[in-house]
Amino acid sequence: MILVTGAAGFIGSHVSKLLLSKGQTVIGIDNLNDYYSVKLKKDRLKFLNSSNFKFEQIDRVDRDAIAKLFKKYKPSIVIDLAAQAGVRYSLENPYAYINSNIVGFINILEACRKHQVEHLIYASSSSVYGANKKMPFSVEDSVDHPVSLYAATKKANELMAHTYSHLYGLPTTGLRFFTVYGPWGRPDMALFRFTRAILEGKPIEVYNNGNMLRDFTYIDDIVEGIIRLIDKKPCPDPEWEEKAPHPGRSNAPYKVYNIGNNQPIKLLDFITAIENKLGLKADKKFMPMQDGDVPATYADVEDLIRDVGYKPNTPIEVGVGKFIDWYKSYYGDA
Repeated sequence: MILVTGAAGFIGSHVSKLLLSKGQTVIGIDNLNDYYSVKLKKDRLKFLNSSNFKFEQIDRVDRDAIAKLFKKYKPSIVIDLAAQAGVRYSLENPYAYINSNIVGFINILEACRKHQVEHLIYASSSSVYGANKKMPFSVEDSVDHPVSLYAATKKANELMAHTYSHLYGLPTTGLRFFTVYGPWGRPDMALFRFTRAILEGKPIEVYNNGNMLRDFTYIDDIVEGIIRLIDKKPCPDPEWEEKAPHPGRSNAPYKVYNIGNNQPIKLLDFITAIENKLGLKADKKFMPMQDGDVPATYADVEDLIRDVGYKPNTPIEVGVGKFIDWYKSYYGDA
């Protein structure tokens, strides 16, 4: 039995759907908060309608509810995708990130420890690379300079997971997602906001004057990577050196992977792909860089290729096209 937290979220709903298609029994939890449209979250749950899917509205911050859930269902695998997302919102409401991303995560770790979960897979983020400039970003690199509280909480998750892997032998795998996009995406993300604004004839805000590079990664590629990693439980690395500890290795059953397209796209080219699909031109309002943001992301995914034989590779035109087709079918042609 597999527990998916954040099952009504963007990535969580897609992961749950693929697991169900493979005959797995899935327990999904979500707090259904109003950070963005609750209706969208509930509609995602509708496509998970299956006798093998059970949903409970639970917040990871509720320690007692999490303890009861694990006792009731006894999941063997946990895919923890619930979190307070968004770099910009962390500037407005920092406490939401501490509660959800730190308190919520320790509750999951404790429950996994007590119930001897076989493998915990959890969401990290490319934002942990922070002020790093060396490209592509590699798990071999230090991530000691986050530039947003969101990034700091994700690095904290990796450190917390390592501690539990070391102390209790809990196999943990962290996934540093790179700018995930696709159908059923979050309304606060660039593709969603740009599409809506262009269809409504409103200007779009283009930060850093358009001088941004993003390793946009299509949702199906992300989900395939997650599913392949379920059976790839990490083991202590025999090459780890305690006198020269390496950021990408550990003497515990702990691993972190980048999941990204490995092909960064200029933000303006991304916008062009949207315009081409819509047959409309965007009214661009160029803005300075926002606090907490980074100018470029670019994933080194060699570890992912080596360990599970997989590399995300959906072309941006294909992924954007699928999102816009979904957007129009969900909201109607504007």
